[in-house]
Amino acid sequence: MPKEDNVPRILIVDDEISIQRFLHTVLDTGEFSLHQAENGHAALAAAVATRPDIILLDLGLPDMDGLEVIKRIREWSQVPIIVLSVRDRENDKVKALDAGADDYLCKPFGVAELQARIRGALRRAVQLAPEPVYVVDELEIDLYRRKVIVRGDEIQLTPTEYDLLRLLVAHAGKVLTHSQILKQIWGVGYVEQPHVLRVNISNLRRKIEIDASRPHYITTEPGVGYRLRAEG
Repeated sequence: MPKEDNVPRILIVDDEISIQRFLHTVLDTGEFSLHQAENGHAALAAAVATRPDIILLDLGLPDMDGLEVIKRIREWSQVPIIVLSVRDRENDKVKALDAGADDYLCKPFGVAELQARIRGALRRAVQLAPEPVYVVDELEIDLYRRKVIVRGDEIQLTPTEYDLLRLLVAHAGKVLTHSQILKQIWGVGYVEQPHVLRVNISNLRRKIEIDASRPHYITTEPGVGYRLRAEG
């Protein structure tokens, strides 16, 4: 059905007719304007022509790998990209996220989870700059004053712990891979030293979590990386 011009535009990139129909069925609610591409080259052209607000991308395209599509789009756009793929190995997820994907869902996936991921990606996309104060439950991070407050009490972080937390805040709700974090905080020379990240995440959790063994704020994506709980 026709959509209003001011609703978010979603570009669906998948060559499977059944998946196309399924996504159109669950997303054609009037909240979005849906666009379709069946291969990588068509996806790149559609990304330029339609300027989507979010892209749902399959990796197994007939003319080029989805990773290449992500890399080419990232050369000029930061549009949120959610990968929808049957590839469920940790290595495949890491490669997609490192290439620039914002999220990764394995097929088959639940409708409610897909819709929640889309809403989260759209919320993050409209934030032109990080909010000066990030609040979720009993954790408050004042980026302007460099203060971290947990359950009403200010806690002291090392400079590295603060930089790590600030990076997670900037990408709240999104998975950051081990290599992405290591490059940003310690530099490319530390990409092969994941123990450095594990130690700092462990220390950070002990300071901000009620129970560091059952983290509420900084969750682990096994074999992939970490995700900071989003606001709201």
